[in-house]
Amino acid sequence: MKMKTNKLSVGFYLWMVLVIGILTASCVPKIWEKGAIKIEASQELKKFSSANELREYLQKNAQASYGTKYFGGISRVMAMGVAESAAPSAQKMASDSGASQYSTTNIQVEGVDEADFVKNDGRYIYTLTQNRLVIVDAYPADNAKIVSETEIGGMPRNMLVNKDRLVVLSDDNAQVPYFAEFDFVPRPRYTQKTHVFVYDIEDRSSPKLVNDYSINGYYFESRMIGDFVYFIAKDNVYFDGPIMPLPAIRESSRIIAKPDIYYFDNPEQNYVFHTIASFNIFSDEDEVNAKTFMMGYSNTLYVSQDNIYIAYQKNLPWRYYEVHNEERFYDVVVPLLPSDVRSEISKIKDDSSLNSQEKWDKISSVLEDMYNNMEDGGRQELIEKIEKAIDEYEIKLEAERRKTVIHKIGIDNGEIEYKAKGEVPGYLLNQFSMDEHDGNLRLATTTEIWARKSVMYNNVFVLDEGMKTIGKLEAIAPDERIYSARFIGGRLYMVTFKRIDPLFVIDLSSPEEPEILGELKIPGFSDYLHPYDENHIIGIGKETEGNEWGGVSVKGVKLALFDVSDVENPKQLDKYEIGDRGTDSEALKEHKAFLFDKGKNLLVIPVTEAKGKMEYDSRLGYYRQRLWQGAYVFGLTLEGFEVKGKITHNEGDEQQDYYYYGSPNAVRRSLYMDEVLYTISMGKIKANDLNDIANEIKEVKLPYEKQRYDYPYPVKAVGSPGVAVPETEAAERG
Repeated sequence: MKMKTNKLSVGFYLWMVLVIGILTASCVPKIWEKGAIKIEASQELKKFSSANELREYLQKNAQASYGTKYFGGISRVMAMGVAESAAPSAQKMASDSGASQYSTTNIQVEGVDEADFVKNDGRYIYTLTQNRLVIVDAYPADNAKIVSETEIGGMPRNMLVNKDRLVVLSDDNAQVPYFAEFDFVPRPRYTQKTHVFVYDIEDRSSPKLVNDYSINGYYFESRMIGDFVYFIAKDNVYFDGPIMPLPAIRESSRIIAKPDIYYFDNPEQNYVFHTIASFNIFSDEDEVNAKTFMMGYSNTLYVSQDNIYIAYQKNLPWRYYEVHNEERFYDVVVPLLPSDVRSEISKIKDDSSLNSQEKWDKISSVLEDMYNNMEDGGRQELIEKIEKAIDEYEIKLEAERRKTVIHKIGIDNGEIEYKAKGEVPGYLLNQFSMDEHDGNLRLATTTEIWARKSVMYNNVFVLDEGMKTIGKLEAIAPDERIYSARFIGGRLYMVTFKRIDPLFVIDLSSPEEPEILGELKIPGFSDYLHPYDENHIIGIGKETEGNEWGGVSVKGVKLALFDVSDVENPKQLDKYEIGDRGTDSEALKEHKAFLFDKGKNLLVIPVTEAKGKMEYDSRLGYYRQRLWQGAYVFGLTLEGFEVKGKITHNEGDEQQDYYYYGSPNAVRRSLYMDEVLYTISMGKIKANDLNDIANEIKEVKLPYEKQRYDYPYPVKAVGSPGVAVPETEAAERG
């Protein structure tokens, strides 16, 4: 080919290499030609009739994913998230032998209890300390003492308590005997396992194991509604080799249920078994109801009194993107080319004697000739025109591709029934991004698109009982993402953030027409929102300030009280900031660490407070910041926040601003019984007078065994460049 004097620049060659590399991805030999891939198949719920049918389905659909014989996520993402009721008081009335009023676990939906590692019933505190269930007779506080310690198998995660029954949910690794097809002896298989231990605690000094349920897979979440416990275990789907493990529920070592496995004829990059099981907490019989749903890798769960909603990001098979690249070239690029070039490309495309690689060889030659015969100005103008069109095309398609899938599963007195599946653009932050109200599901999502041009915005959707979208509000707060959301009655309170903290008040009283009523823009952001009453909201997050580089620096933990009585003009009534940059609280990401009671004007949060600048610690051999760990106790009224006191579980040198990573003395939960505040760490329980926080009534030591990783908390991870390793740790590591 003859080259003209206006040769292509080196920069242009690099650009062409990039573009051709992207476009040729669709022209290499592939298993499925254009139009052969079904991105959306039947939405109908189907059931596998046998293990062979399941294996064949996975082998066939492996081509639609990575072509491997293993499906499933590796990391475990826990749902995070607190009470739908506009009256968030935690008060309950105890029996005659206990406190007249006491707090309970901070939950999201009234009547739907959430498991935690600390529970109380107005007299006894139940806590999981390492592998032990510890029951403390805590009322009255001055006589508080441990009445029993029960060793739990595996790694206890959390528990539920209902009168004289207690359930511990635990992760474990196990060797499970399994019969391969037509084998004559069971073969061992190593697997993750979820244990559900049910105890009779009528005698708190001697809990008795009533049932020991187990299922292959790791523990995901659980809820208790009335007397029924619902728990979910997830297991990666393996189908290579002679053994294909399927979900089975055991009581001790005996199989009592093999759940039916349901699926959708849709391609997924990851397949994960989600087994939902239920049982009556007061039943001594081996009666477990369970169903397994094979779906994508989920990370968000919301439970109402009638339904379980499991959500995950939609994943399209990689073959889809091959077809997409080809369609983009013919639908977006070719129409912008000169007419003679379009004609040549069309002829090549329609030439059935050529395979896809031969077609692209000819098309790329046509493109090269076209660019070499253009003037520099015209060439650049065409390139910019194509780039703009591709950007618009990609952004539009990415918004459609980046969706969240939500499965709705009905629950009723232990019965489990699949109901519907829905999809909405964007991703969910946590369980508080979902809410069921009057039969509809409301969702708040963030759409984040990473093409050549980054796009981000937020949305609100309303889905009906059949999971069809009936209302939506899109493109809220461009270039920001959701930091917290709280649905209360007919409203949504939502915080987004990039440089400032807009608190949005969104009207959902008309499900078909969501509407922004007002917004408040202030520095900082809230990670968690909690109702004070119907006209006021509490926010906890971080304070921010502008820095010398024109960006935003994050400061300490911030508590804020918002007045939303005038929905068009929400106001911040008061705020309180704790510590310097680096200050943190478990309540930012775990709502169960947040204790609030309006009747007592009480708010308690655990805090790791950073103080001052970085200092060199010659004893440890590295720089670190002085930290204090404990609980902040506030009085909270509409007048604002008042610090009533601080409680720490650290002792000796630790009280002098030493904080240990994974310390057993890190306060993580708090609760009250009458006029006594109890703070709980792994190592101890402290009881303090609510009317005089400095007055410590009692301390109960818990049976925590110190671990080798309980070392002083460094600025960087131990072993990072420039950070000395403590001598004891260095010796242990050799």
